[in-house]
Amino acid sequence: MLTALYVPANRPDRFAKAVAAGPDLVVFDLEDAVPVADKADARGWAVAWIAVNSHGRVEVRVNALGTPWIADDLAAISAVPAVRIRLPKVESASDVQTVLEKVPSARITALIESPLGVERAFEIASADPRVVAVALGEADLSSALGVDGPEGLAWARGRLVSASRAAGLGAPMMSVYPNVQDLDGLRRTSQEGRALGFVGRTAIHPRQLATIVEAFTPSAIQVAEAEALLAAVEKADVAHGGVIVLPDGRMVDPAMIGRARELTTLMREIQARAS
Repeated sequence: MLTALYVPANRPDRFAKAVAAGPDLVVFDLEDAVPVADKADARGWAVAWIAVNSHGRVEVRVNALGTPWIADDLAAISAVPAVRIRLPKVESASDVQTVLEKVPSARITALIESPLGVERAFEIASADPRVVAVALGEADLSSALGVDGPEGLAWARGRLVSASRAAGLGAPMMSVYPNVQDLDGLRRTSQEGRALGFVGRTAIHPRQLATIVEAFTPSAIQVAEAEALLAAVEKADVAHGGVIVLPDGRMVDPAMIGRARELTTLMREIQARAS
């Protein structure tokens, strides 16, 4: 999964357009994007649309635990089978369990937005098999840490990638890039995130999607090298202790093979979504 696109749940006129834009996941936002006066209507519009149009590529960002709206959010979306919930401001495994007790069939993306949440990232990521992803909420986290630029979030980003992988969830997606006009900045920071181990990004406007896909697409050289390595491994017949000795004398261990397979699989997925 390379792209997710937020759509304000109080804008039902944008729902179909968001899906048609082609993201891997559409996130209906009941939280930050929706004024208090509109939350009840937004909840109803989102649930009604998903109930009729769900295709497995939608998620609902509910309001945070402890707010006046979360109980109604969970009650409404509990009627949607296997709904994906993006739970904001998660700080512990018990936050995840609280939601799953209310909506047992849900799958959870845990949105970590505080220093305490970052410190407990692995605990959150491994809280339950129904946790399918973790993500950073970087605006709140930056404010809490007192940092102004991406350099100050490097440690938190790395910790999230490590926690996600350690919990068996695979690589996470990056947080949003708030300037929808600055595609160069989006591309540059996405490439930086890819170097840290992220495998996609959440967008706030459809025009950002193509740039995100471009930034997270492996280079032709990387793919060619990975394919050549895998082809050589297929032909190799000498293995000792998990290390394969290729005909040209190179020694290849399972980690190198696994990474090559990840790259080629990702490239096939990107090519499939473009066709």
